[in-house]
Amino acid sequence: MEYESVIGLEVHAQLLTKAKLFCACATVFQADPNEQTCPVCLGMPGVLPVLNRQAVEFAIRTGLAMQGQIARVSRFARKNYFYPDLPKGYQISQYEEPLIEGGGLTIDLEGTSKHIRLIRIHLEEDAGKSIHGENLADPTRSYVDLNRTGVPLLEIVSAPDLRSAQEAKTYLQKLKTILEYIEVCDGNMEEGSLRCDANVSLRPKGAQELGTRTEIKNLNSFRNVQRAIEYEIERQAEVLDGGGRVVQETRLFDANRGVTQPMRSKEEAHDYRYFPDPDLVPLCVGQEWIERVRQDLPELPETRRQRFTTHYGLPDYDAEVLTASKELADYYEATVRLYNQPSPPSSTQERDW
Repeated sequence: MEYESVIGLEVHAQLLTKAKLFCACATVFQADPNEQTCPVCLGMPGVLPVLNRQAVEFAIRTGLAMQGQIARVSRFARKNYFYPDLPKGYQISQYEEPLIEGGGLTIDLEGTSKHIRLIRIHLEEDAGKSIHGENLADPTRSYVDLNRTGVPLLEIVSAPDLRSAQEAKTYLQKLKTILEYIEVCDGNMEEGSLRCDANVSLRPKGAQELGTRTEIKNLNSFRNVQRAIEYEIERQAEVLDGGGRVVQETRLFDANRGVTQPMRSKEEAHDYRYFPDPDLVPLCVGQEWIERVRQDLPELPETRRQRFTTHYGLPDYDAEVLTASKELADYYEATVRLYNQPSPPSSTQERDW
């Protein structure tokens, strides 16, 4: 049987704020373990969270760049689950009423364009980091570093519009470029500033009903996103061709072996027992604030690419390459400005002057 793959990505982007989402602790990468913590992000009794205004503004900027709808009122919820690096026993996120709904972006692949819809973009805090056995004095022990606990994240959830691993990789690259252009995330996947979970399912070609999906967690490079999805598509096809049934579960990608492995059964929303956070009032965003952010929105990569072709007369391919990176595009324009300046005076003119 021939199958069609159906893929959706959940991308977690760390926001470029100096402080965490609900406290004043720093967000510097590679600080000493547990150095950037306080009673608020450690979940001590009696403390109250205070929302970081800049994180909200960065989220609004992202929503506008993605053509999403900014909610006038959104609410934070508690996502309850147990893990050693989650000191409160819950994660503050948004569930029923996210800050941004809808929107999307367009990817170009093999000469064709395709619009990928977004379901939602919402704010949430990061969890800590569990360290198991590697480069430790005692490899039989596990350790917890809570520096990342409370770091502000944007979760950007796509619709299941992607149909191949290459499309998923291209979508993630385009998303990273936009986040860098609007200066809300540095996109450093090696440091965990940009992480991706991929939901993958198969269905017979021509069918409308979605198949059973698996989730591949914490993919941290474009190459691994593509490799993990390609493997998972092949694995699920073998299961179905053999008369088996795909199990809904969360899997991890082993980059050394190039395979995905079961991690745990896949949770549903009701498993997390979401409920509105009683310590946080609803987030109200006025139209004046939205318009002020819109006015300050920098030039987006697609607009810049079109300008490079019309203003500088560049071929489409060259403009695409130059604008794929904000730093490269800035460098190109700075070089052009220098080239177009009047020639410096000759040595004789300099002496006369």
